[in-house]
Amino acid sequence: MRVWINGDVLSDPRAPAVPVTDHGLTVGDAVFEAVKVVGGRPFALQRHLERLERSAAGLGLVGLDVADVRRGVAAVLEGEELALGRLRITVTGGNAPLGSGRGDSPLTVIVVAAPMEPAPETTAVVTAPWPRNERGALAGLKTTSYAENVVALAGARERDASEAIFANLAGNLCEGTGTNVFYVVDGELRTPTLASGCLAGVTRALVLDWFGGREVDEPIEVAAGADEVFLVSTTRDVQGVRRWDDRELPAPGPVTQAAAHAWREREPELLSLDV
Repeated sequence: MRVWINGDVLSDPRAPAVPVTDHGLTVGDAVFEAVKVVGGRPFALQRHLERLERSAAGLGLVGLDVADVRRGVAAVLEGEELALGRLRITVTGGNAPLGSGRGDSPLTVIVVAAPMEPAPETTAVVTAPWPRNERGALAGLKTTSYAENVVALAGARERDASEAIFANLAGNLCEGTGTNVFYVVDGELRTPTLASGCLAGVTRALVLDWFGGREVDEPIEVAAGADEVFLVSTTRDVQGVRRWDDRELPAPGPVTQAAAHAWREREPELLSLDV
C-alpha cells in the first residue's frame, strides 16, 4: 500500500497522518472515489475525477485542484506493479472546529493505492430494512458519510450475503450499499434512473453505453422478482446475483453473461497510459 497526503508520499503508509480535528474525521465532511487499477493503470480516471468534482461541489467543498489529485495518483502508482488494485481518493474539509461548522483551513487530499482481489462471478444480496432518502441533501453524492451503509452491509453479511439493496422513500428500487443494480424482466435490461437517489456510478454509465438498458423507476419488488439481476461497481465490474433474500436466481444468466462479455471487451479502452 502507498499513501500520498497533501503533496507527500508517506514513508510509513500506516503512520498517523491526519489530525484529530480534520472535518472528514469528526463529522464525515468529505467525498471520495474508488478507482480500479489494472496492470498498474487506472481505469476511467477522468470519469472518476469529474464525479469527484461534482460531489465536492455538491457538498460545498471549495478549492479542489484536480491536477493535484492527478499528481497524487501518479505518485502512489509510480514503481508499483499492481496487477489488480484500487485507488482510494478522499477529499475532506480539512481542519475545523469540533462541530458541524467548517473552518478556513485548506482541504485535505489523500490518495491511497492498494492491491485487491477479483470479485466472485456471482453473489447473494438481501433487501435492506431501511429506505434511501432520494430527497436528502447528500442524494447522489459520493460522500464518506457511509455509516448507514456499514450497518446495512453488516446485516447482509449476517445473512450470508455480500450486499444490501435499498428501496427509496417512494418504495422504488434505488441501489446497493456500494453498487448499482441491473435486472431483467421479460428479456429487457433495466436499472433505476438517477432520480431514484442512486449514485451516478461510473460502471453503471459504461454498462448503459456499452451494452444498453432502460432506465426506469419501479417498485423494488419488481427487481427482486426479476428473471436475472446483476450488480455493477468499481470493485465488482458486472457480478451476477444468485440469491435475493430467500429467492434463488439463475446466475450468471444469459443477459448478465453478455453484459460481462461486453465489459471485458471494452474495458481496455479506458485504462490510462498517462495519469
